[in-house]
Amino acid sequence: MEILYSDASIAVCVKPVGLDSERELPATLAATLGGEAFPVHRLDKNVGGVMVLARTRAAAAAFGEILRRGAMQKEYVALVHGTPPESGDWEDWLYKDVGRNKVYVVKRQRAGVKKARLEYRRLRSGESSLVRIRLHTGRSHQIRVQFASRGYPLVGDHKYGSRDAAPAPMLFSCRIAFPWQGEERAFTCLPAWAEP
Repeated sequence: MEILYSDASIAVCVKPVGLDSERELPATLAATLGGEAFPVHRLDKNVGGVMVLARTRAAAAAFGEILRRGAMQKEYVALVHGTPPESGDWEDWLYKDVGRNKVYVVKRQRAGVKKARLEYRRLRSGESSLVRIRLHTGRSHQIRVQFASRGYPLVGDHKYGSRDAAPAPMLFSCRIAFPWQGEERAFTCLPAWAEP
């Protein structure tokens, strides 16, 4: 596991695909760096990318406040089937069926439905297109379902309509930025499939 930054309060790493972000990743990080590690946000197990973890309970509490204020920016890259418009700003109502662990776009707000917003721009196009996404909300499976609902399922995302042979969704958390100790911190990493 690649560690991009660490100090006494936080660690920023690149979570590998297949590692659970709430239990396995903190345990791996704690074994590598010593001490404790607390997840302050999450990525699906089958998604990799840049994550920040707190190394103290006080830092975890501080990140809770950063997240509540919406002060953490998260960007992703994804490989999607087809060619979406050059850019977009999408808002949808999402409903999560917990029993099936699947999310659906619905037409109106009701119990259990949450608003989801993302912006994206297309970087490459073709049979599959590379897009860069900025999340404004962090809903479960948000990127996956918002693209699939418009006919652009992520390559490898068999849960949301992809029929290719890729073993996991081609989605990667490529950049996080957040205020920390009086300055703005930003960390970036791209997977090989998204490099220019």
